Amino acid sequence: MDETELESTDAEAMRDSVLSMAVEAWRFGRVFDRLLGRLDAGETNRYRSQFNWFMKKVEDSLNGAGLRIVNVEGQPFDPGMAATPLNIDEFDVSEPLVVDQMLEPIIMGGNGIVKTGTVTLRKAEQ
Repeated sequence: MDETELESTDAEAMRDSVLSMAVEAWRFGRVFDRLLGRLDAGETNRYRSQFNWFMKKVEDSLNGAGLRIVNVEGQPFDPGMAATPLNIDEFDVSEPLVVDQMLEPIIMGGNGIVKTGTVTLRKAEQ
């Protein structure tokens, strides 16, 4: 393996690490949000501010790597979305669907999709 291939492999491994950390931070944020819902208002505001700062740092790091997290919760589901719906088989193909919950985020780069997300769906309210 020559030096160029080694550098490419190192850069790819570093990018994969950044992606993994970003996904896990995003997941932790979802859990942390549920936890904050159980605290009193005074504590909630303090901890939410600290967590928002942390997530801003994660987003800044992603931006520095040319990446960003895309959240499609609440948006109409399109089969062309960069997300895998886990419960698509629960619905008729003619039913209008909405992304109910993102279980893993979509991560986009300068050249398009870097990592597809995972979602659950629900019927659209009419």
